[in-house]
Amino acid sequence: MSKKTTFNEIRLDLTKHDRSKRRNNEIKFVIIHYTNLQSTLESLKHLCNPFFKVSSHYLISENGVIFNLVSTDKSAWHAGKSKWSNYKNLNKTSIGIELQNKGHKYGYEKFSKKQIKSLLNLCLRLKKKFKIKSNNFLGHSDIAPLRKLDPGAKFPWKKLSHYGLGKWYKKKLDLPKDINFGKKNMRNIFFKNLHKIGYRYFSPNNPSFKDKYIIKAFKAHFNPSNKSIKIDKKSLKISHILANSL
Repeated sequence: MSKKTTFNEIRLDLTKHDRSKRRNNEIKFVIIHYTNLQSTLESLKHLCNPFFKVSSHYLISENGVIFNLVSTDKSAWHAGKSKWSNYKNLNKTSIGIELQNKGHKYGYEKFSKKQIKSLLNLCLRLKKKFKIKSNNFLGHSDIAPLRKLDPGAKFPWKKLSHYGLGKWYKKKLDLPKDINFGKKNMRNIFFKNLHKIGYRYFSPNNPSFKDKYIIKAFKAHFNPSNKSIKIDKKSLKISHILANSL
């Protein structure tokens, strides 16, 4: 059964897909995903089928229609194994929004203007209703960088930040002049900054195979034009600015 509401939104009754009830003050984050499926219809079938053990509170089609699939007073199965700052397994503390996009599996596309407009309207409503902090609008790859790529480098994080949705940086701020740009020192400074920002799944002082996934996730969000999995001076600068503006 479905019900048409305001804001070009359709609500669907998916109570079988809901998990535990929660209070409004438990909701701290909005996590943005892409579907990685080829059409809105396919995404709806996937998200509405308990067999796949995945769901989301909202799905936004390419033309901006918002589908409310799970009530926000219940957890959805969208974040999975995840960490951000002192939070783990963010299903309980977050609202999940899926954007219809073929993703890296079928041909990653630019998000449409109508889709982003609907996302902005929805996020602003959620921010006001649940008193969500600006910095707590994140991507799936931010909270699960070892296994997720979405919403990817084509997602307009900078635009969202203009509306108080997500963190961004000011270009004019510079790194301290006494920073040593040796490879090991750059790595330690960069990951200490990322730890302060909220990223997890790494040790600030001990390099590991996980580093490349964390670097990739950070760049997709804050330095999307740089595809390298190495730490560059611009990314180091951005991390320093973000870490020191919390």
